[in-house]
Amino acid sequence: MMFDLLIEGCTLIPHAFAPPIENAAIGITDGRFVHVGALPPGAQATRRITLCNHLVLPGLINVHTHTILSMVRGVAEDMGFAPAYTPGVPQGHMVREDEAIALARLGALEAMLAGSTLINDTYVHTDITLPAMAELGLRVFSCNRIHDVDFSGIAHGRWEHHSAIGETTLNQAMALAQRFHGGADLRTGVQLAAHAPDTCSTDFLHRVRDASQRGGLRVQTHLSQSKVEVRRIRERDGMSPPELLDSIGLLNDHLVAAHCIHLSDSDIALIGRSGLHVAHIPKGNATGGTIAPTRRLMAAGAKLTLATDNMHADMIEVLRWALNMGRVQTGDVTDDWQPEHMLHAATEGGAAAMGLAGQLGRIETGFRADLIAVDLRRPHLVPHNDPLGTLVHTGMGRDVSHVVVEGEVVVDEFRPTRCDMDQVLRDGAAAAAALWARAAQ
Repeated sequence: MMFDLLIEGCTLIPHAFAPPIENAAIGITDGRFVHVGALPPGAQATRRITLCNHLVLPGLINVHTHTILSMVRGVAEDMGFAPAYTPGVPQGHMVREDEAIALARLGALEAMLAGSTLINDTYVHTDITLPAMAELGLRVFSCNRIHDVDFSGIAHGRWEHHSAIGETTLNQAMALAQRFHGGADLRTGVQLAAHAPDTCSTDFLHRVRDASQRGGLRVQTHLSQSKVEVRRIRERDGMSPPELLDSIGLLNDHLVAAHCIHLSDSDIALIGRSGLHVAHIPKGNATGGTIAPTRRLMAAGAKLTLATDNMHADMIEVLRWALNMGRVQTGDVTDDWQPEHMLHAATEGGAAAMGLAGQLGRIETGFRADLIAVDLRRPHLVPHNDPLGTLVHTGMGRDVSHVVVEGEVVVDEFRPTRCDMDQVLRDGAAAAAALWARAAQ
């Protein structure tokens, strides 16, 4: 039996609800898993990697992030609100193309090194940042912010919607989809990123729905992320944000909705019936003093996925935060909210939200060969009587030693294989410094 890549000797968790397999072998050919189990006699490979004392599991899928916003990390978290709504910090309309590339690559590199094999990124200059991030080796779905509000006024309390802005941003997104969506190797893709109900006028949201249906594209948005959004939609449309999206025809299982924090009982029931994918951002929300009612949303029928949003890209840390914040909501530990449920949300749940169910999220014959390996020889991971439980409760993204995407080793012994990491760090730091200097003027 001949493979392109053979990984052997590891502890394997092939999917979230499977027991660990000791001394497992994983054979990959043409970018897909072709063997999972015991080492076949006489197996040969173009490349063999022995990963004793490593935990191998499916690649993590980060369904909502803004890589460029690493520029405000360590500052925006303590301002109490999202950067787009916050005066005194760099804004998206300030970012130059070269800065966008540098910061996007920095954020994508951080995500990949921490175990994300797919990120769903939105912000600005995506026509150039999407391919620049994909060059690093991970899968990148991306889209520019789709909106018709003038973002330059929001931080100062001005909400002005202009059809010309909406036409430009929607046309940019559709052009991006033409270039990057639907490739045979699924390295890149597009979800239409309607920024939020309050930054898109009601008429414009209808246009986004129509474009989604015409192009066969899924939609993502921020939903009920702030009291400001809820109040503004109530004043403008006489309903809640989920009710507005439902009335338009956007509240369905093709929607990825980030945050979902400020919800009424009827909103939760409505979201549950819709079957949408909640992009749960537990650490980011907690930083702002909020918790999404994930336990009630899941009980109502919504689907759980996980994301980092901005300021950091460690999905292993997100697994821990999602688990613990859910337990805080109910005040107990139950069988239906365990580490394996969080891993499912970050793998198969994420794949379903991206329209890639059955292709990503498992280490199983026929699936696309995305996986990560965690070095268990760290003091905080010893002992590991339950490898997954240990990883979720004490692991970190920096424990990821190897990342494989579409059968290609893109992180090897903690280092990226496609770029000069030190140069990416220097470029990102310089871009952030320049933006902060301009924002202060």
